[in-house]
Amino acid sequence: MTTTDPSVESQPFQAEVSQLLHLMVHSVYSETDIFLRELISNASDACDKLRYEAIAKPELIEDGEPPKISIVPNKQDNTLVVADSGIGMDRQELIDNLGTIARSGTKAFVARLAEAKDGAGLIGQFGVGFYSAFMVAERIVVSSRRAGSDEAWTWSSSGGDGFEIAPAAEDIAKRVARGTEIVLHLKPEARKYLETYEIERVVGAYSDNIQFPILLKPEEGEPRQINSASALWQRPKSELTPED
Repeated sequence: MTTTDPSVESQPFQAEVSQLLHLMVHSVYSETDIFLRELISNASDACDKLRYEAIAKPELIEDGEPPKISIVPNKQDNTLVVADSGIGMDRQELIDNLGTIARSGTKAFVARLAEAKDGAGLIGQFGVGFYSAFMVAERIVVSSRRAGSDEAWTWSSSGGDGFEIAPAAEDIAKRVARGTEIVLHLKPEARKYLETYEIERVVGAYSDNIQFPILLKPEEGEPRQINSASALWQRPKSELTPED
């Protein structure tokens, strides 16, 4: 990747990530729905981490909106946004979390995935679900601000050999007050995921039990929650049952 902006830094992917991305970009897997399941799962984890850190630092939540997940389709721009108001990531965390796979067995996993006829289950099991988004996206832009930080950062990649990272543009920094925004620039064959009924179908099948609100923000009309689960920790004790 080349750029003339001195604030934009280009970095290579770890070798195993490049191999994994090659499989995703040229994917023949039929289970493309899993990309949304995995992004929502990651967003839920980020909201969980915020809740945990806020036990010791309540100002992390008090200073912003409660943890939630938003899905925003935009047919005009051909983009699908999955955003959360969770813990967020700083510059180094974006590099570490999205540019490397820091666990043993990665090489063997990539080889196994390459041989699999359908790797949907393997992707989720190994915890590399973010990369499954390259099955449906030509380019991915991730902007994030860690809770309590003054700085927001943007990571971007087209699924090649590397990625770019830079301070977030002013308009993005204002929008991402805390948490992470993932913008998927969809492949032509993935435009079905811009349809609200398609998003609701996938969320209903895979993510209905997520404990944080998942809000669908259509291009027309008001945002609405599309998962049925409500966070136990947000509900009054009087509403809870022994099963909860």
